[in-house]
Amino acid sequence: MRKIIAAGNWKMNGSRTMTATLINTIKGGLAKDCNCEVLICPSFGYLSLACGLLAGSPIKLGAQNISTEASGAHTGEISGDMLVDLGCTHVLVGHSERRALYGETSEIVAVKFEEAQLVGLTPVLCLGETLEQREAGETEKVVEQQLQTVIGRVGIDAFERSVLAYEPVWAIGTGQTATPDQAQKVHAFLRRTIAAQNGSIADSLRILYGGSVNGSNAAELFAMLDVDGGLVGGASLKGDQFLDICAAA
Repeated sequence: MRKIIAAGNWKMNGSRTMTATLINTIKGGLAKDCNCEVLICPSFGYLSLACGLLAGSPIKLGAQNISTEASGAHTGEISGDMLVDLGCTHVLVGHSERRALYGETSEIVAVKFEEAQLVGLTPVLCLGETLEQREAGETEKVVEQQLQTVIGRVGIDAFERSVLAYEPVWAIGTGQTATPDQAQKVHAFLRRTIAAQNGSIADSLRILYGGSVNGSNAAELFAMLDVDGGLVGGASLKGDQFLDICAAA
C-alpha cells in the first residue's frame, strides 16, 4: 500500500512571521491519526527557521531546487550537502517553472536528480506538458521523454528512492484542474513506463498530482488508483486548506 504524500510547494512566498505561523498551524491542526506523509518546501531563506520549527514533528522538510554542482564558484546556487545541512530530506527537481522560466532541460534535471541522491536527498521529479502539447495529443510523448532522460542517466534502480509529480502546466495557478480521470490516465502511463523496466519499483513508486490541488478536489483525486497524493502550490500557503488536503488522505 503506497502512503499518500501531501507536499506543499511555497514557491517564492513567505516571511519569517508567515513561516512560523503556517508551520505552527499545520503542526497544531494535523490529526494524530493522519495517515499521509506531509512535506513542506519553503524558500531557501526560511529552510533553517522551518527546520527548527519542525523539530520533533513528523512533517518533512524539502527544498525547491538544487545545484548541478557539489561546491565551488557558483554564486547564487545551493548544493545538496547544504540542503542536507539545513535539515532537508527531499528536493523538487524539474518543476515546470524551472523548466519554462529558467531554461532547465531534461538533461539538467537528470543531473540534479543524481546530485540529490548522491547526498541522500529524495528527489521529487516533476513532469508535465503545456496546453499546446496536450491539445496536440503529445502528453505521453512529453512526459515519457522527461522521464526517460533521467532513467538514462541514473538507471531504473534509482527510482526506488524517489517520488514523481505529474504537473500539467496548463493547470498550475490557472484555477483549472485536470479531471481525476485525466490525472489517472497520465499517472497510469508513467507507472507503466517504469514497470516496463522494473515492476516492483513501479508498484511502490509514489506519483503525486500537481495541478491546482485544493481542499475541495483532493479527496476525489487521491481516490484514483495511481494518484498517490498532491504537490500543492497556492493552497499550501493557507493552513486550513492544506490541512483539508492532508485530511483527504
